[in-house]
Amino acid sequence: MRNLILLFTITFLCYFSSSAQIQKFTLQDFYTYNSELEYTVDSIYQRLNDRQKVAQMIISSAGELGKPMATVEKLANADAIGGVIFLKGTKAKHTESINLLNAISAKNKTLPLLFSMDAEPSLFASRIKGAKDVGKTIDIKTEAQSDEVVNIINSELREIGVHHNYAPVLDISASNEAIKSRSYGSDKTTVITLANQFIKCTQEGGIIATAKHFPGHGLVKGDTHKQSVYIDGPLQEVDNYKKIIEDGVLSIMIAHITIQNNEKYGTNGLPSSCSRKIITGLLKEEMGFKGIIISDALNIMKAVTILDNAPLLASKAGCDLILMPQDEEKTINAVLTAMKTDPQYKKQVMQSVKKILRLKVCGGVI
Repeated sequence: MRNLILLFTITFLCYFSSSAQIQKFTLQDFYTYNSELEYTVDSIYQRLNDRQKVAQMIISSAGELGKPMATVEKLANADAIGGVIFLKGTKAKHTESINLLNAISAKNKTLPLLFSMDAEPSLFASRIKGAKDVGKTIDIKTEAQSDEVVNIINSELREIGVHHNYAPVLDISASNEAIKSRSYGSDKTTVITLANQFIKCTQEGGIIATAKHFPGHGLVKGDTHKQSVYIDGPLQEVDNYKKIIEDGVLSIMIAHITIQNNEKYGTNGLPSSCSRKIITGLLKEEMGFKGIIISDALNIMKAVTILDNAPLLASKAGCDLILMPQDEEKTINAVLTAMKTDPQYKKQVMQSVKKILRLKVCGGVI
């Protein structure tokens, strides 16, 4: 089996003429204009049909808390996903699963998948059982300490084959029910400084970082896993993202937080992850974020599972990556159907796909 995987991988790398060993671009190239990079991304884009393009937006799940590996293999064989987030599991099992999925992409000559993980310091030991314990985020007090932690996390992720880390948390507060020790604390300046250093070190090490949970999950009550959670009044944590965006974070995750009693940013009962006002209006247009926008998980969060079409709403709102929809194929079909009657939405989807392909090229995935 190991030899078969190696053969498939070599075949695939030769087919796409790009690998980590001959990688021409890095994550630092994502925001810069480069004619060769534009040509590379466009060439890949042109080889895909609309269904394959939309599938690039879909992130499924694996691991002990994710979907059964047989289901994920089926989705990969059907070219119905663009990536996989690995939840709780051992290092050996994660590595085996990633090798298997890479072999499927190689065999089918489909685009390789973007592999991700919630490898925040506070969650790291539970995501990779047996990995070195790096402590809690709340216990990181200096940039030097942050770098030590990031270097350990990056090393483990690279060994397994993970490209994308859904970290760090920018939320202010160590007392929120959902965030707790995952926050850098209650001092805004400290949170921004340490989160920014985490992002810088992560991306310099070749792993994509993700600031979360926009527009702010620290100063609210409740846990979006269990109930709808509200920002009541002004957005107190949005400013945290200004410096992060300015300094080049590659992705931002949108929380399932509903905003009320806010004339400008009220979400009319929808979670922020499904609000075009928050994602496109605030994050993209007002704050100028040009990177990858990813929804929070769409499979179990109470705030979105009560909606009939949350994955489609998240995409229409401006999310590039749709994280853990309950039904991947149904989501693809919903997006394709909406594209047929809405040319502007189709244009937006295609822009999302090009950004995702660009990220994959710059991240050495393809």
